[in-house]
Amino acid sequence: MRLLLFNLATDADDPVLGFTCRWIRALAERAEFIHVITMRAGRFELPANVRVHSVGKEKSYSEARRVAEFYKILSAILWNDRIDICFSHMMPRFTVLAGPILQARRVPVVTWYAHPSITWILRLAHRFSARMVASVATAYPYKRDKLIAVGQGIDTALFAPEADVEPADPPMILCAGRLSPVKDHPTLLKAAALLRQNYRQPFQVVIVGGPATARDDAYAGSLRRQTQQLGLDGVVRFEPAVSIEQLPPWYRRATVYANMTPTGSGDKVVWEAMACAKPCVVANEGFRETLGKFADHLLFPYGDAEALAARLQLALSLAEDERRRMGAYLREQVERMHGLERLADVLIEIFADCIEKRPLRRALGVSQADTPHG
Repeated sequence: MRLLLFNLATDADDPVLGFTCRWIRALAERAEFIHVITMRAGRFELPANVRVHSVGKEKSYSEARRVAEFYKILSAILWNDRIDICFSHMMPRFTVLAGPILQARRVPVVTWYAHPSITWILRLAHRFSARMVASVATAYPYKRDKLIAVGQGIDTALFAPEADVEPADPPMILCAGRLSPVKDHPTLLKAAALLRQNYRQPFQVVIVGGPATARDDAYAGSLRRQTQQLGLDGVVRFEPAVSIEQLPPWYRRATVYANMTPTGSGDKVVWEAMACAKPCVVANEGFRETLGKFADHLLFPYGDAEALAARLQLALSLAEDERRRMGAYLREQVERMHGLERLADVLIEIFADCIEKRPLRRALGVSQADTPHG
């Protein structure tokens, strides 16, 4: 199988998208050759059967020039090589740009999309794609007629607990990821203030991550002001974003992980924390299946600071052996449903189905009961 892969950023040091290099390596073990067309390239180490082509965002090319580069690269690949299937990862724009050409050449497209926004670009990408895939069904906001939920693809060898790691003192509530309004950090800050009043035991809140846009810069500033207004300077600490390789030590030292993102997107950091055997308190119903028997203890209503504080207090109050058993269960759930090797196998199976024009097999993901949108 010769694969064309569209990728937003191919850079092992990217704090948000560095994981895609691991995905590419896993797919390369199962494919004859992979051509990657990426919006931006950075540092990466990939197998010999992978070639990365950048449209030049890292060189500050204009949008018009990047479009021209995309078509130049795509034309060269299609002219000089045989492509069996295209996988577009969080790049619906590339799906739309390439869609008519790939359709004319009878190259099916599988597009990954996990974001709550329904745009005209997504609608067109859906039309041009043979399959749409997402980590969980709730992460895809549009029609379900082509959708397969495939899991998140967590590298459970990298994200794994270590027995000899000293836990943070005082106990740490960790939150990692981009500082962006969709992450709803204000609810965590309000919950921390409530927890300080009600729990009356020492604890700390560490927020690891940074802004990615000018809007995010303003949001990050508002979080620091809110921290001061709530008198949490000695409780809440902000740390800069780190690469994917630097994240596991943070998860391992944490007592509990908190994620306030609403239902409608899959936030991989939660599965990473679970893979490190940490209880995760979340607002996103998309995690219910992974949380399994602990879902009612760890899910809270989106934006409800009192409920979040109560869930966090429960997690902090657990005996160490109880917390360890919960963490071990959550790791097993991630390995079973969201492991990287499983994801690579499932994607290759979906690619083969598309190439052979086999019908959509619902058993891999979305049930017939899911209601279409749009």
